[in-house]
Amino acid sequence: MSTQPAPRLTRLTRLLEAVLEAGTDLGLRGTLRHIVDGAAELTGATSAALITADPARDGLTEIRTPGRPGECGPAPRLRMPVHVRDEEFGELRLAGRPGGEPFTAEDEQLLRVLATQAGIAIGNARLYEAARQRERWIEGAAAVTNALLTEEGADDALTTVAERARLLADASAGVILQPTAEGGMEIVTASTSGDPDGIVGATIAPGSPVLDQLLGGEPVFVADSATDPRMTTHVRHRFGPSMMLPLRADGRLIGTLALPRRRGDRPYTAVERLLATQFASQAALALVLADARRGRERLAVYEDRDRIARDLHDLVVQRLFATGLMLESTQRRPGADDVRDVLGRAVDELRSTIQEVRTTILALRQPPAGPPTGLRGRVLRETASAAARLGFRPSTHFTGAVDTRVPDAVGDRLLTALRRALADAADRPDVTRVEVAVGTTAAPPDGRDGPGGVRLTVSDDGAGPGSDGEGTTVTWWSPL
Repeated sequence: MSTQPAPRLTRLTRLLEAVLEAGTDLGLRGTLRHIVDGAAELTGATSAALITADPARDGLTEIRTPGRPGECGPAPRLRMPVHVRDEEFGELRLAGRPGGEPFTAEDEQLLRVLATQAGIAIGNARLYEAARQRERWIEGAAAVTNALLTEEGADDALTTVAERARLLADASAGVILQPTAEGGMEIVTASTSGDPDGIVGATIAPGSPVLDQLLGGEPVFVADSATDPRMTTHVRHRFGPSMMLPLRADGRLIGTLALPRRRGDRPYTAVERLLATQFASQAALALVLADARRGRERLAVYEDRDRIARDLHDLVVQRLFATGLMLESTQRRPGADDVRDVLGRAVDELRSTIQEVRTTILALRQPPAGPPTGLRGRVLRETASAAARLGFRPSTHFTGAVDTRVPDAVGDRLLTALRRALADAADRPDVTRVEVAVGTTAAPPDGRDGPGGVRLTVSDDGAGPGSDGEGTTVTWWSPL
C-alpha cells in the first residue's frame, strides 16, 4: 500500500474505485476491510482503523490496516464518523503521514465522501448477513423438526436439538436443562465441540438469581458466564457469552436450551439472539409433537399386544387344552398300554406349552421396558448425537454381554474413544457411511495370554489417516 497521496485526478479515480469495492463485498467484515484500506490509500495514511460504536450490534470491535502498533492510538490525526441511516456505526481513524505532514482539507473531503458511501454499503451488508443468518436458522429448525418427526431423531430428541442449535449458533456447547424435583434445574443433555466431561449433571441450585427467569420461561443473555454472578454451575468458568432460551410449547416448559461460547469469543448479536429464540420456540413445538407421535405409537403397540394376547388366550390356549383332554381320554381307554407312555409324554408337553403361552400373555400385557441405561444405551446416545454432524445415522452393532461385563470406568474410556472417532469422521467431507461395533472378547486381540476385554471398532468410507484406500478404521481395546 502506497503511503504517498496521489494526484487529484488519480485520487478521484481511486475514490470511485474504493466506493465500488466497498459495495461489491456482500459480507460485513469484507465491506469494512475495503473501507479501511481505501481510506488509508486515499489519504496516504500509514495506518487506519474503523472502530465500531456498538460491538454487540454486529459482533465486531474494530477493523484495522496492518500498520505499526500505536499508530491509531488515543490521539489520531484525523477522525471521521460513519453513519448507517440515522445510526452512528463507528468512526474512521487515520494516523501517520510521510514526513509528518498534516492531513489536508482535501483529505477530509475525500474521506467524508467515502464515509457517506460506506454507510450505504454497510447497511446493505447488514441486510445480506441478516438474511443469510435467518435462512440458516430456518433451515436448521426445519431439519430438527423433520428429524424429530421421523425415526432419524426419535431415539434422543433432546440431543438432536442441542447439537443442531450448537452448530447454528457457532457455540462451544449446546445443553438442555430441565427442572428438578428440588426446584432447581439440571443439565440433562450436552453437545460440545470439545471435552464434555462434567457438563451433564451440573445443576443450578434453588435460589439462584437466574432460576426464576428460567423457570418462568424467560430468555437470559449473559455477557460472560465465568464472571456473571447469576451463573452458579461448577462448569461456568469454561464459557463466555451465552444464551439461555426457554423450550416452551402448549403452555408447558419443557426445559431450557443454553448456548455458551468460549471465553473471549465474540458476543451474540441482537439478530442472533432473536433467531435463536425463534429456533427454541419451534424446537419446543417439535419436541411436543414428537412426544405425541411416540405416544400414539406406544398406544398402537399396546393395542396390538392386547390383541395378540386375546388371540393366544381365546384360540391357542383353548385348542391346546381341548387337545390335552382328548389325549387324556385316550390314555384311560382299556387296551392302550402300548401307547400310554407316549400319550403321557404328549400330555406333559401340552401342559408345559400352555404354561409358556400363559406366561407370554402376561408379559405382553406389561408395559415395555424403558430405554437401556448401560453401555449399550450410552453408545446409542453418542451415535444419535453424531447424526446431526454427519448428516446420517451411524449403524451400530453389539456382541457379547456389554451391559453386564464392562465396568463403568472402562465404559467411560470407550465412549471417549468413540466420541473422538465420530468427530474425526464428521470432519471429513467425503464420509457417507459409518459403522460402530462394540463387543466383548475372550482374550487380548493380539493373541497373547491374558484376560478378556471389550473392543470398539469405528469404520467409515472416507479417506484419512489409517485409510487403506477403501475407508478409515479406528480400533480401541481395553481389558476387563
